[in-house]
Amino acid sequence: MPTFSAEVPHQLGSEQATQRLRQFIDQAREQYRDVVSDVQGSWSDNLLTFSFKSYGFKIDGTLTVGETTARVAGNMPFAAVPFRGKIEQSIAAELRRELT
Repeated sequence: MPTFSAEVPHQLGSEQATQRLRQFIDQAREQYRDVVSDVQGSWSDNLLTFSFKSYGFKIDGTLTVGETTARVAGNMPFAAVPFRGKIEQSIAAELRRELT
């Protein structure tokens, strides 16, 4: 299965960055409800394991929050590969916005 990833540096420390991203995930569910469905997510300390559907594609992966970086890595269907760059750019932009 094809993969995607995005990594964003931050200066918040893992605890504060995780707190911001936990709030962001809740807001994003509401904000993107028109294009995202079947959202599942489970936090364990600074690791979020997630899955969702968007435009008919099932996406799953992890968000790992470290002291100086936040990294998303996941799997996507082959049909979504042409959009990999856009997906990675969009994720990185959202992470940057929340962690700045």
